[in-house]
Amino acid sequence: MTLLALENVSVAYNHQHYILRDFNLNIDKGQFISLLGPSGCGKTTTLRLIAGFLEAKHGKFTFDGKDYTRVPVSKRNFGFVFQSYALFPHLSVFENVAFGLRLRKVSESEIGKRVGRILEVVSLTGFEKRFPKELSGGQKQRVAIARALVIEPDLLLFDEPLSNLDANLRTHMRVEIRRIQQELGITTVYVSHDQEECFSISDQVAIMNNGIIEQLDRPATIFKYPKSEFVARFIGFSNFINFSQRIDHDEEIVLKESDYEFRVLRHQGTQNTTGRKIAIRPEDILITADSLKSAADSENQEITNVVSGLVTVSTFLGRSYQYVVKTELGDFMVNKEMEEPFGNGYRVQLSFPSEKLVIVD
Repeated sequence: MTLLALENVSVAYNHQHYILRDFNLNIDKGQFISLLGPSGCGKTTTLRLIAGFLEAKHGKFTFDGKDYTRVPVSKRNFGFVFQSYALFPHLSVFENVAFGLRLRKVSESEIGKRVGRILEVVSLTGFEKRFPKELSGGQKQRVAIARALVIEPDLLLFDEPLSNLDANLRTHMRVEIRRIQQELGITTVYVSHDQEECFSISDQVAIMNNGIIEQLDRPATIFKYPKSEFVARFIGFSNFINFSQRIDHDEEIVLKESDYEFRVLRHQGTQNTTGRKIAIRPEDILITADSLKSAADSENQEITNVVSGLVTVSTFLGRSYQYVVKTELGDFMVNKEMEEPFGNGYRVQLSFPSEKLVIVD
């Protein structure tokens, strides 16, 4: 069931510079959706539009079947968690969390019950009398989340809430955010530029670029089967090959360029495409000592999905080595765990498993 819908929405700053143009997004009730993309892609603008901090020049915003396009932020029962926490330094944890309830003229007895209950949810029971300066970064973030949740919002919004925390604390807090969201079943929109963060906690992820959604899908689907070159590059595909000829068969697609032929299995990442560009991750390419010429001569047959090359850069990554390999089809980045690395100038053979190849637009 669709809870939130943005329909052909356009947002511009200074009445000229459009951040979003004819933008569309549907979010189901109870869903955790993340808006992910590079700086300037429009994700924060989308969040601020939903919150009511920005007004659309064109289009319509509906929430729970009602037109929210011109509803002021004070009339939207949405909880917002800011990047900077935005806690009042002169108020205790209890009073920070209770702030929104006092604005709503909730009775003192009810405030005590609801603040106590939500502090228990965010694991801050016993911290009621502390002040923000006495809290760690993670504790401050949980106070900010509690303040957003205590008003029992219809929608929870996060604007890069973990960017001020160190790596270990970010990992812990994203698990906490997902736990709280699932425990309460609240519809959530989450903005971040961190791919791992979004993929680990979201039901769906929208990859944004220049004010449009390039792909909206389950995290695992996007990770395996990016639809466009932009999405592929953003999530870690660094190898691309352009082909001049494409031949479609029932179970595979044959792509040709010069003397090279690649066969790509039909799967979710190739099924509904018409392009002639393939993408593959560095860890999915197989690298071995070059035996392409001898194999072709001995078997007297055409070899597909294989190209010979020269190692030009070798980098130690800890668990593996990363190579830049120069070939007739371009330079490729390849990762492989191995004890004895290939040195610069070493001739190697690259094999491209047909099931790992994705065709992108």
